[in-house]
Amino acid sequence: MADTPDETPSSDQSVEAIRRYYDALGEAEHDRLTKDVAGRVSFEIHRHFLDQYLSKDQRVLEIGAGPGRFTTVLAEHDARVVVTDISPVQLHLNEINVTAAGHEHAIEARHTLDVRDTSRFPDAAFDLVLAYGGPLSYAFDQEHQALTGLFRIVKPRGVVVASVMSLWGSWRARFPGATQLAIRYGADVTDAVIRTGDLRHVPGMTHVCRMFTWEQLTALVTESGGETLAGSASNWASLEDPAVLADIERSPGLWEQFLTYETTACASLGARDGGTHILFAARRAGPA
Repeated sequence: MADTPDETPSSDQSVEAIRRYYDALGEAEHDRLTKDVAGRVSFEIHRHFLDQYLSKDQRVLEIGAGPGRFTTVLAEHDARVVVTDISPVQLHLNEINVTAAGHEHAIEARHTLDVRDTSRFPDAAFDLVLAYGGPLSYAFDQEHQALTGLFRIVKPRGVVVASVMSLWGSWRARFPGATQLAIRYGADVTDAVIRTGDLRHVPGMTHVCRMFTWEQLTALVTESGGETLAGSASNWASLEDPAVLADIERSPGLWEQFLTYETTACASLGARDGGTHILFAARRAGPA
C-alpha cells in the first residue's frame, strides 16, 4: 500500500483491493461472528440493535451482506431483501448459505454493489437499509457521497442501520499490534493513522479501512443530510478475558444476564467508542 503517510492509494484502488480481499477470504467471513465467544457476543449486540427497527413485510436493501449471517435474520422477520456485496464470491456464498437455511424465498434480487454508488435504485425504494460489517469504512474519502446515497434510497421515515470500524475501540482491542506500528514504521505512520483513522497509511496492509470515532460518525450523518437515532459499540466487556467469558457462556442464566448488561453498556454514550465497530441508526433529516 502507501510508502509514506502522505501517499495513499485512490478510492478506486482501495475499493478494488477490498473486493479482492473479500473474494479471497471466502467462507471465513461467515465464521467471523461465531468462531469464538467474543464474536458470538458481538453478533447478539448487532442483532439486538437491528431488531429495534425491523417489522414484518419490510423491503430491505442489505449492503455488504457477505455470506448471509444477517440476511437470514432479515428473512426470519419476513423482510423482502435485495442482497448486495462488493465481492462476487461473497454474493455466491450468500446464496448457498441462505438457501441452506431455507430462506431463499425472502430474496428479491442479488447485485454486486459498491456502497459509493447506489444510483441503480430509485428514490425512497426501501423501508430499511442495512449496512453491517463496515461498508462505509470502505468508502475511502467518499463516505459522504455513500451515506447521502443511502438516505436517498430509504423512505422518508425509513431507517439506515449500519456500522463502521471504530478508531479507539480498535486501538483498545488490538493494542499489542497497534503499539508495534511506531516501532516498525515510525511515529509518523502511527500519527497518520490516529489522526485520520485511515489504515492505508500502513505500508503493506492488505485489509485497509477508515476507522471513525462516535463524534466523527454523528458529524458524518448530519453532513450527509441525516439525523442520528441511536448508537452502540459492538462489544465492551466482552473484549476482556476470553476464558472468563467462556465460563459465563456455559451457564444459560449467567449468559443471558451478561448479554443484557453488555447490550446496555454498549449503548451507553460513554462506551460507544469502545468496541471494534460502532453501530448506528439514522434517517433523513426533516419532516416526513
